[in-house]
Amino acid sequence: MADFVMPTLGSDMTEGTLVEWKKKVGDRVTKGEIIAEVDTEKSAIEVESFFTGIIQQLITKPGDTIPVGTVMALISEEGKPAEEVEVKVEARPVKESTPSPVSEPIVSSPTEPGRLRISPAAKQLAAELRVDPSTLRGTGPGGAITLSDIHTAAAAPTNEQPISSADRQAKMREIIAAAMARSKREIPHYYLSTAIDMGRAMTWLKEENLKRSVTDRLLYGVLLIKAVALALRQVPELNALWKGSAAVQSPDIHIGVAVSLRQGGLVAPALHHADKQSLGELMTRFQDVVKRARAGTLRSSEFSDPTITVTSLGDQGVETVFGVIYPPQVALVGFGKVVERPWIVDSHVVSRPVVTASLSADHRVTDGHRGAVFLSAIDRLLQEPAQL
Repeated sequence: MADFVMPTLGSDMTEGTLVEWKKKVGDRVTKGEIIAEVDTEKSAIEVESFFTGIIQQLITKPGDTIPVGTVMALISEEGKPAEEVEVKVEARPVKESTPSPVSEPIVSSPTEPGRLRISPAAKQLAAELRVDPSTLRGTGPGGAITLSDIHTAAAAPTNEQPISSADRQAKMREIIAAAMARSKREIPHYYLSTAIDMGRAMTWLKEENLKRSVTDRLLYGVLLIKAVALALRQVPELNALWKGSAAVQSPDIHIGVAVSLRQGGLVAPALHHADKQSLGELMTRFQDVVKRARAGTLRSSEFSDPTITVTSLGDQGVETVFGVIYPPQVALVGFGKVVERPWIVDSHVVSRPVVTASLSADHRVTDGHRGAVFLSAIDRLLQEPAQL
C-alpha cells in the first residue's frame, strides 16, 4: 500500500488546501495522472499521482488544509496485494519530501517544564514572521517546534472571513520573503556576469521566423533557455539540489522559468528535459506553462521538479539581474534586456546587440572557476544558434 501525500511544491510551501479529488475510491490511476487539485498561497495546482494502482481510501476531504507530507490517500500499487489499513490523518507523522537546504539542529530536551523546544533557526524565523512560538504545538521530535510549524502558523488565517485578493498577495509576498531570507542566510552565494554578443543569434532568429507561421515563431528568450540547458551538460554540478548536507546532481535538466503573476508575486515552474527539446517544442511548452501559471492551473511536478531557475527582466528594461537562489536548487541564471553596445570585431568598433548573463551560485557546491566555465559555455552556444 502506497501513501499519497501532500507534496512539497517549493521551499516556501508548508501546506495546501484540497479543492477537489479528481478520482474516487476504486478508480485506477497511473503515475503522472492528475488525482487532485490543491490550492496554495500562490495558485491552484493539479497534483499528479506518484504511483500506478487502485485508490483504496481517500483520507482527506475538499476544504481540508493539509500540511506538507501528510497522507491524503492510500493507493494499492499494481503487482502488490491490497491491505486493509485504517489511517487517521493526525496519527501520521509529517514527512518532508524535499529536505531543507541545511539540516535544522534540535535543542536538547529540556529538564524543566514549560521550556520551549525550538531550534535557533526556527526561533529566528518566528521573529521574522511575527509568530509567538509559545502558542504552537511542535511536530518535531519530542514536540520540538520546527520551521514548518512556524510557516504553518504564519500562513493560518486568524478569522473565518474570506481572504481578500490583497491579503492573499500580502501573504504570498510574506512567504516568498521568508524563503528568500532563509536562502540568503543559509546559502553562501557568489555572483558572476558576462556580456554576450547576440548578433548572430538575433540574425538567425529573424531569418528562422520568416520560415515559420506567425503562431510558430520563436522568442529570443527560448534561445537563452536552451543555451542554459545545454551548458549544464558541461557543468553538471550546477544542475543539482541540496539535500541534507550535500548537493545531489540531477540526471535530468528541468529549467524553472520565473513567471510573474497578475495578482502579484511569481512562480518558477519547470520546463522538463529542456536540453532534449527542440526550440519549437520549448517555445510551445514555454507559452503553455506561462498561460497556465497565470490561470492557476499548474501541475505539482512543474513546481517540485526544477533543477535550476532562469529569470529574465529584459522586458522591464533591466540590463543586469543578480537573483537569489531558490532552495533546494544551487544556482540561478539571470538575463537582462538586449541593448546596442559598441563591440570590437576584427579590430573594428561596431554596434552589436548585447545581453548581460549573470549567475548566482552556491559556493558550497561550485566556485568561481566552474561558474565562469558555465557562463562561457552559454556564450559559445549562443554564437551557433542553429545548433541549439
